[in-house]
Amino acid sequence: MAQDSDQERTEQATSKRRQDFRNRGQVAQSKEVSTAAMMTMSLLLWVFYAEHFWRNLLQMVNDDLSHLARVPVTVLGILMLADKTGLLMARLLWPIFLLALVVGFFSSFLQVGPLFTTKPFIPELSKFNPLKGLGRMVSKRSLVELIKSLAKVILVGAVAFNTLADRLPGAIGLLNVELSRTIFFLGNTAFLILAKSCAILMVLGAIDYLFTRWEMEQKMKMTKQEVKEEHKETEGDPQIKARVRSMQQQMARKRMMAEVPKADVVITNPTHLSIAISYVRDEMDSPQMVAKGADHLAFRIREIARENNIPVIENKPVARALYRLEIGESIPEEMFKAVAEILAYVYSLKRS
Repeated sequence: MAQDSDQERTEQATSKRRQDFRNRGQVAQSKEVSTAAMMTMSLLLWVFYAEHFWRNLLQMVNDDLSHLARVPVTVLGILMLADKTGLLMARLLWPIFLLALVVGFFSSFLQVGPLFTTKPFIPELSKFNPLKGLGRMVSKRSLVELIKSLAKVILVGAVAFNTLADRLPGAIGLLNVELSRTIFFLGNTAFLILAKSCAILMVLGAIDYLFTRWEMEQKMKMTKQEVKEEHKETEGDPQIKARVRSMQQQMARKRMMAEVPKADVVITNPTHLSIAISYVRDEMDSPQMVAKGADHLAFRIREIARENNIPVIENKPVARALYRLEIGESIPEEMFKAVAEILAYVYSLKRS
């Protein structure tokens, strides 16, 4: 077993191994794709929803301020005001939360497809091992996650800095303008920074998804010994299968030999082949072959026939032709005449 664990994983994963990984919830899924999709769709929603949001928010603030003087300064009064404000905010924010939920679901569904398993939630004692936990902290995966985080921070920070630097001359001119133009300028700048950041996150998400798929393929690779063991599990041990086939053949042979005493005649070739034929006029449409054998088995069929006073007739062409049939199969039409002549001869022997 130690040698197996030291073998290199050079074989591609089989369909069974892929399904086993999937059943355990180990699939190629990039969190960066979900993050990029949620931010991008939320930003697109905000483009069409921002006006409605700010208009209703300002109206809510004005209503609260106008009614603030009539609110009794008691615990119940403050709670009622907070409850009213919370419901209004929920009405304003529910489209954004719903969009985030839907996008998060479909971004995962499109990556892994339909999958439901509870195995990732089952606690594993090995995860509580501090040594293994330390190993995961300094593993290749943790290094990749660190590089991704640094890349996001650096790229998004660089985009934000360059955007602010380009719009700095326009910001200086806002010192002597009205407040609404200042708010519009700040909102437009923030939107521009967010749009560029979403573009960066989408590129990083695509790269991370490809890397995650490659990493999962490497993780699912198998050693040659694992492929052999899986083949044994799915197809069965060749030795056991051979033993089962041998036992089945022995049982079939015993059943066949038990039919020989019921035969009407045994046709031989003369030593290599033996075929037992039976015909019951009221029960069969045509004669049937109830047993056949070659070499040693043919000799045994002839022995049983002689022990039970069954005629043994030598006829090479008929024996060779009948040997091609399966046990229990009716005699084909083209051989009716030859077999009928043999049976007529046997019946004449019995009458005499």
